[in-house]
Amino acid sequence: MRLSLTARCNLACPYCCPDSHDPPELLTQDERLQLVSAASALGFRRLRLTGGEPLLHRGLEELVAALQPLRSTPASPGEPGLSEIALTTNGVLLSAERAQALRAAGLDRITVSLDGTDGESVALMAGLAGGVAAGEAVLDKVLAALDHAHGAGFDPAGGALKLNAVIARGRNEDQLLPLAQLARQREIELRLIEFMDVGNRNGWQPDLVLPAAEMVRRIGAHWPLVPLGRQAHGTASRWRYRDGAGHLAVVASISAPFCGDCDRLRVTADGVAYTCLFASSGLDLKPWLRGPAAAGESLNGALRSLWSGRHDRYSEERAEGQSSGTVTTQRPHAEMAYLGG
Repeated sequence: MRLSLTARCNLACPYCCPDSHDPPELLTQDERLQLVSAASALGFRRLRLTGGEPLLHRGLEELVAALQPLRSTPASPGEPGLSEIALTTNGVLLSAERAQALRAAGLDRITVSLDGTDGESVALMAGLAGGVAAGEAVLDKVLAALDHAHGAGFDPAGGALKLNAVIARGRNEDQLLPLAQLARQREIELRLIEFMDVGNRNGWQPDLVLPAAEMVRRIGAHWPLVPLGRQAHGTASRWRYRDGAGHLAVVASISAPFCGDCDRLRVTADGVAYTCLFASSGLDLKPWLRGPAAAGESLNGALRSLWSGRHDRYSEERAEGQSSGTVTTQRPHAEMAYLGG
């Protein structure tokens, strides 16, 4: 389950287009705990905290600590419970103190997003008005954040620290090799993500997509790669560098969709559950978290019904339409900043 804590962000990445304010009915900390408890009882094992930018949520460390009693135990591995709590962040606010506090609270993994390795590309992809100087300032903070996370015990060798990058053709595709080099030097797995048509305001067009296979080909021409495949229910196909300098992964939601194997449930900061990143509508869970319907069994039942009745396969339908020459009707989508990616 991917749980968004806020729709706000301190960056303005054009592929995400975050809001400057939160929706009016944010979930409370107790409601988040109730929701995660119900989901884990139904078999959800992994939780990712997202945004917007989740480090803007002042109660983040307290939430991570409060989630610890919901973990599965080594003594009963078959029992329901969380096996992993992860965080996705742009890293700008990840100081050494916060990284240490999150580790102490019980966070298992951090994924940091960075779409370029120089001031110009970072400014472009982060939507920064200050140009190259602003991009360089953000880049310095993100690189420091990687050091802070590593120093706090998030070990990239064990997959506890990874680097995400969205690649758009004609915008930052020239950053493919520099990003790979940066990740190789730091021994961090780089996850390259195709520019996706999530939301309604990011100006997505098919010709802006650099297919994952092309990304892998370009990087593999410089540093030979050995394919490892995609794990069941995973979003990323992975490779290892033949010279032993770590791993590379790609998320091909556009060019090679995997709808039939997806197991992600996304819940917005105001409690609306979506069974697909490209969904146009979701189920508002607040009636089961508040008021007369706020009973544990009712919330469990609502989640169970939503999950068992899902039939989303938008990416596959889009790909089928493109291969057959049929135009897929573009329906409104929920915005990326609400769903947390």
